[in-house]
Amino acid sequence: MGVVKCCREQVVAVSPDTPATDIAKTMEDKNVGSVVIISGDNRPRGILTDRDLVVRVMAQGRSPGEVRAEEIMSRDVVTFQDSMGIYEAIQKMTDAGIRRMPIVGDTGKLIGIVTMDDIVRMLGEEMAAIAKNIEKQSPPMQKQKESPPVPM
Repeated sequence: MGVVKCCREQVVAVSPDTPATDIAKTMEDKNVGSVVIISGDNRPRGILTDRDLVVRVMAQGRSPGEVRAEEIMSRDVVTFQDSMGIYEAIQKMTDAGIRRMPIVGDTGKLIGIVTMDDIVRMLGEEMAAIAKNIEKQSPPMQKQKESPPVPM
């Protein structure tokens, strides 16, 4: 199964010159914990999380209205190709120690994002389908009679 099957196509993205205050407001409005920073041609340049805002702006005493996304984003953004398999994606995220990864098409343009939460949810649905299939093909479980207590 490809990673695109469990990705979110509605990616929240901002430009590199977006002020931190606007990013925080966007995160609140869209109910997300991260935004992808994109160039004018829709290619991921970085990623910024709510934690990044706290650690790189607030904790440093910087003025959120003056700090721009490109100053505080994680630049070494790791991306998936849309054709990547789900298990390869899990391994890549684990190796990189990340929980969110933008998905790009063949041209390198942003087409979605996948999070560990999305993967866990999808795998849970798959496991439930497998369990249902096993249950259908198994003999019914018989209720066992309770044994009387054994005297000591």
